[in-house]
Amino acid sequence: MNIFLHEMRAYRKSVIIWSCSMAFLSVMYIFIFKGLGRDIEDFKLFLSNMPDVLKKVFNIYVDRISSLEGFYSFVFSFVVLCGAMQAMNMGTSAVAKEIRQKTADFLMTKPVSRGAILTSKLMAAFFALLTTNIIYLALTVLAAFIVVNKFNLILFVMITFTLFFVQLIFMALGFLISVTARKIESVVTVSLSTVFGFYVIGSLGSFLGENRVRYFSPFRYFDTGYIIEHSAYETSFLAISIAFIIAALAGSFLIYIKKDIHAA
Repeated sequence: MNIFLHEMRAYRKSVIIWSCSMAFLSVMYIFIFKGLGRDIEDFKLFLSNMPDVLKKVFNIYVDRISSLEGFYSFVFSFVVLCGAMQAMNMGTSAVAKEIRQKTADFLMTKPVSRGAILTSKLMAAFFALLTTNIIYLALTVLAAFIVVNKFNLILFVMITFTLFFVQLIFMALGFLISVTARKIESVVTVSLSTVFGFYVIGSLGSFLGENRVRYFSPFRYFDTGYIIEHSAYETSFLAISIAFIIAALAGSFLIYIKKDIHAA
């Protein structure tokens, strides 16, 4: 419990900064949507003249851009990118910071098993991300009700909830990298390069029109266009997400329990 509380205190600033920053980005676009007003048709005409490739890369659905959900799906892709950075940084730093700060040996002297240590760190990261999503959702929904008033709340929440799924994927991946690597000099470098790498892969898949590339980029697991049209998630990609999270975390525990921990 002490480890959990310590980790939660460490994440406190991160939760506030990331949730408010992402909410600010979305709220700003909600005001832009309101500001377009009757000019939304001209905006749709402008978007329709864009290359189809760019529309796919940036999740632009011209036929639905006049609704808040369709307009929101455009900016939401950037929100997910920010959220992935936060989650990846949390997961990667979970164990790496103990080795980098030379506190791993001190932690191991405590009457707590390695499994309990990793569980506490995992639960702290999970609740930090959950809190981030709650704050983000509350602020954006509140802004949507105040500014736009009429919109499909269920679709709006379903789209927003995919942020949490993507964050859990990158958090699990970060944990796996954290326990696998002997020493990570810069968590930020590893996190940013990994997140942007997957983002580029997903964008290239959309650019090339190759749907199979979607399986290699978590950023493409949840198609907002599909969610808006069917009011549901794609079952296959939802299953892949859950399977990867479970496999990555299980692998992290197995490796961490048997790994030789070096303080320096």
